Amino acid sequence: MVKRFLLVFIVTATLYIIVAAVSSQGKSTDKAPVSQSILFIGNSFTFAQGSPVMNYHTQSVTDLNNTNLGGVPALFKTFTKEAGFDFVVNLETSPGSNLDFHLKERADKIIKPWNYVVMQGFSTLDKENPGDPTVMAESAAEIAKQLRSKNPKVDIHLTSTWARADQVYLKTGFWRRQSVEKMTNDIRRGYNVAAQKASIKDVIPVGQAWNRAIKSGIADANPFDGIEAGKINLWTYDNYHGSAYGYYIEALMVFASITGDDPACLGKNETAAKELGFTTEQTVALQKIAHDELVARSGYPPLKTFVAILK
Repeated sequence: MVKRFLLVFIVTATLYIIVAAVSSQGKSTDKAPVSQSILFIGNSFTFAQGSPVMNYHTQSVTDLNNTNLGGVPALFKTFTKEAGFDFVVNLETSPGSNLDFHLKERADKIIKPWNYVVMQGFSTLDKENPGDPTVMAESAAEIAKQLRSKNPKVDIHLTSTWARADQVYLKTGFWRRQSVEKMTNDIRRGYNVAAQKASIKDVIPVGQAWNRAIKSGIADANPFDGIEAGKINLWTYDNYHGSAYGYYIEALMVFASITGDDPACLGKNETAAKELGFTTEQTVALQKIAHDELVARSGYPPLKTFVAILK
């Protein structure tokens, strides 16, 4: 009798385990599906020229041009791992290029069935005609069209970049005698034009996040007159490209825009920030800037919280 009871118990328990295991395979989580692909298309503002971010964790991403760059895509990869995602991260970049270059010269590399694509054009919208979004908008629309032909569900984002200090404070700058805020807003308007033409829903407000960092007193507004004590410099030595701090904000904004997760949840001990030499105070402050800029947007769902998986 006892043996029969034990046999029935063992068989029942085994069946329960098998059923539970099979059922769990079909359960979804609130994270992205395993191995989602993402492509970054851009230039030096994407591969992080002028900062140590350019060579950050190059082995964690795939540089389609084999130039061994990490940049913002590598920071994004680190953040997503810490948030529990599994993204296969790719980048196709070329210094000083606008989106028309990638369309004409690199279509064979970029027009593929990606899950996500993040695009970024020239820093003044157009090298020959600063402030004019026409070429970028037309190119963004054509790239988006071709990407959707490969995957109709591809999620495409545009990254609106920051004001160049050299374009604002030097006599040779197109935005001379204006302001960092004015240039940032002009760039954003250009990206809005491109987004409308390409039917892209999301423009990632990186430049606005830089402005928020300046207004909040975390970052210095004018690197040409020296950096105020206790503040960070968002630009690098050429007052054109970003510093590690500037690119960190960019990566945080992209991370949250793609995943929907709150960048502040990465926390003071976030891995990339430690590896780049940030203080915990700087790390938290930059994450808060990204958080505040993202929640200030209208028409977007609330950011999701998570517990970071840190080294």
